[in-house]
Amino acid sequence: MQIARFELERWQSVWENQVEINISESGVLPLTVSELVPDQSELARILNTPLGYPQTNGGEPTRSAVAALYPGATAANVLMTTGCAEANFVATWALVEPGDEVVFMEPNYLQIGQLAASLGATVRELRLREDLRWGFDPDELKKLVNQRTRLIAICNPNNPTGAVMSEAAIEAVCDCADKFGAWILADEVYRGAEFSSDLTPTFWGRYQRVLCTGGLSKAYSLPGLRTGWIVAQPAVVEELWSYHDYTTIGISMLTDLLAAIALQPETRRRIRARVQQVLNENYPILTDWLNEHRGFSHVSPCAGGIAWIGIGDELAMGSDQLAEDLRCKKSVLIVPGSQFGAGFERFIRIGFAGHREPLREGLARFSEWLTEPARESRLKLAF
Repeated sequence: MQIARFELERWQSVWENQVEINISESGVLPLTVSELVPDQSELARILNTPLGYPQTNGGEPTRSAVAALYPGATAANVLMTTGCAEANFVATWALVEPGDEVVFMEPNYLQIGQLAASLGATVRELRLREDLRWGFDPDELKKLVNQRTRLIAICNPNNPTGAVMSEAAIEAVCDCADKFGAWILADEVYRGAEFSSDLTPTFWGRYQRVLCTGGLSKAYSLPGLRTGWIVAQPAVVEELWSYHDYTTIGISMLTDLLAAIALQPETRRRIRARVQQVLNENYPILTDWLNEHRGFSHVSPCAGGIAWIGIGDELAMGSDQLAEDLRCKKSVLIVPGSQFGAGFERFIRIGFAGHREPLREGLARFSEWLTEPARESRLKLAF
């Protein structure tokens, strides 16, 4: 199997520690261990934990805490993984065979679509549309799904747009899958990172052949724990566990313990309140900047600390060149839209949910870059 180069991950991994300002991140300002576990006696207990092997599918307390996020689920419905990325990998690897068809939402974090293609599947794009506030046309979905469709892959809330699917859109996906017996893989890692108190509806419980993936990296501000999960029917979880035995085998002992703490109801409420505070305080910094500059389009996200921004005709370059120029000339890292699917070269993704001062400085440097002489930046500006 030949696997495609994951341009987004390579772009961020290579450059995020070599620039002065990184506004490419997709999560919310990470918590420290002491912020997660403020009780000193509990922290001391954790520090005295022997670093042996945990239960490879995840400890029962952790799986039960994950299950509580999904109505009607129990620990038997949960498999713990090393990040949501491994959850998506294991699920796709287990489900997709050569000759299958996979319907894949774009723009999107391209892992599932590229992996499915590498496994020999034909990947059909379900395109999200800016004029639909980054929703999709249900009639287009119906045309894409057929008897050869093995999997419909959804990201909700969506990365990079921050859009949240309506109940009607969720039902449309379930109806199309049910008609042909296809599986639904719903990446819900941003669920819980909404700007408002409304929690994004889950696909869980709406259809028998649903796998939901999630983790602590986005909505819980804990990317360094590398904690993810798959929620599925118990027989499916048992099968996926066998695939998991061939990847990381299991999460770490400390990850298991700290994840169980993060998912306790009171801690979960505290983390979510912090996430909403960061999102609602930081996002106006970005919108104020966008209002100061012509030549960009933007649909406000409903969830997540990421903004998907269209490049207008005034800027005579695509996202790859723009991002590279900004990195080289201003030491600011953003993500080019080409890394989220074909046809999105006129978009960029900016992460706004980190520390506020670097965000302000990064945007100020972006402004400097925009106003450099056209002979240097090769722009056609309209201010």
